[in-house]
Amino acid sequence: ARMVRTLVELFYDVVSPYSWLSFEVLCRYQHIWNIDLRFRPAFLGGIMQSTGNKPPAMLPKRAEYMLKDIKRMAKYYQVPVTISEDDFQRVLGKSNLGAMRFITAVDMMQPKYLEPLSREFWIRFWSQHEDISQLDSILAVAGQAGLSSELTQKLLEMMSSPAVKNRLRETTEEAIKYGAFGMPAVVAHFNGKPHLFFGSDRLELLASVIGE
Repeated sequence: ARMVRTLVELFYDVVSPYSWLSFEVLCRYQHIWNIDLRFRPAFLGGIMQSTGNKPPAMLPKRAEYMLKDIKRMAKYYQVPVTISEDDFQRVLGKSNLGAMRFITAVDMMQPKYLEPLSREFWIRFWSQHEDISQLDSILAVAGQAGLSSELTQKLLEMMSSPAVKNRLRETTEEAIKYGAFGMPAVVAHFNGKPHLFFGSDRLELLASVIGE
């Protein structure tokens, strides 16, 4: 057995439903595989802009496929993500920057809450189809994830600080440096080099590359 654990970084944004699927699968396997899983909250909008990518739903045929695909993936992976045509407008119409800054602040202050907090944002947005852009939405999510009101208050103050903004920007730029053009972007550091896997449908390939 290999003693050295493979560092696996998951670059994600809670506005991405496929990121949720990857997140849950990697959470399940992190103690089965010999990996050290690191969550890297980043901003999908920044990646799209920088690489000239477009949301999949902008292409009608792809949007049509995505509705079926998410349904199958949700069933297969047992993740309560649901999607309808209204979601395409919802994603484009609301900003998730605040949510990702809040998650980034948690990563800097209390990383142990990163997993439950991220999950609650996905549940609210992709399961309950509710807003995540407004302040009260962020407060509700923080409560669901078990954050104290003191901590939540501190994080809200941090959200607009240069430190948090820079950290989110740097993480997003790091994902782009690894070759990311969308989300989720999974980077496995194996045999001295980074291996990028895009999407939630490459996890068996990831396993194969790292010898699992």
